[in-house]
Amino acid sequence: MSRFEYKKQTHHPPKIIFSVCVFILILFLFVQGISSLSDSTRQRQKESLENAIMRNVTYCYTIEGAYPESLDYLKNNYGLIYDEELFFVDYHISGSNILPDITIIEREGNK
Repeated sequence: MSRFEYKKQTHHPPKIIFSVCVFILILFLFVQGISSLSDSTRQRQKESLENAIMRNVTYCYTIEGAYPESLDYLKNNYGLIYDEELFFVDYHISGSNILPDITIIEREGNK
């Protein structure tokens, strides 16, 4: 082949494009993993809050002979602490000797 002959080159995508695609895939998988972990953590926090409230309600009934009249009573007298920006707790009492109806709802802005 002389120096003046032209050899047709086949064009393969540059390796940089492959590298960028692999990087984007890895970044996507990382973000999905973090999101999944965050959802799992939030669910465990909710379960922990449910257990803490029921434990405090039961303990109050055992000690005082009546269920607490409000959630604030549990906070002030039994040390209940939770992230009120993350969870809304609906606490309804039907009577001093009837287990209160407790509903825990995750607030929308924190997902």
